[in-house]
Amino acid sequence: MDVVVTPMRRRHLRGVLRIEERVYPRPWSMGLYLSELGQPATREYLVARAGAHVVGYAGLMVVLEDGHVTNVAVEPAWHRHQIATRLLLQLLRRAVARGLERATLEVRWSNSGAQALYRRFGFAPAGMRKRYYVDNHEDALVMWAHGLQEPAYAERLAGIERAIPGHTRLEGFAA
Repeated sequence: MDVVVTPMRRRHLRGVLRIEERVYPRPWSMGLYLSELGQPATREYLVARAGAHVVGYAGLMVVLEDGHVTNVAVEPAWHRHQIATRLLLQLLRRAVARGLERATLEVRWSNSGAQALYRRFGFAPAGMRKRYYVDNHEDALVMWAHGLQEPAYAERLAGIERAIPGHTRLEGFAA
């Protein structure tokens, strides 16, 4: 399976919103995505495509030397194809290229699968946000990854990439 990871563009938003509506109880709007894409100095958004179809996406907000993973979502039919792994790998490489030292995210307390994925990338639990999610008042686990600029982190990312089956093609990134 050939998966293409590319920067998110306006042309991808219909596919992104289709996934957003399927996987989130309170999906982001077209306007919110357009606003995010209009801030390239502090935002990174990526999509994964299989053929012409968007099958996943991920986002990062930059605050000083920290990155905040805003979302990672995959079309349900594409679960178990390591789409989230491919996206998070490239998103964190973009964070490293920007010189970021740390990354953080929130994940549903009950989402053990996502937590396991984030742990592979060096994220560790750092706290909890009580009743964080508006739809059901579930708590969020706050996770942080430190040392993004360290050689050991580059080795971690390289190891994750080697373990991904198939090929991930990158398009649209500056050399």
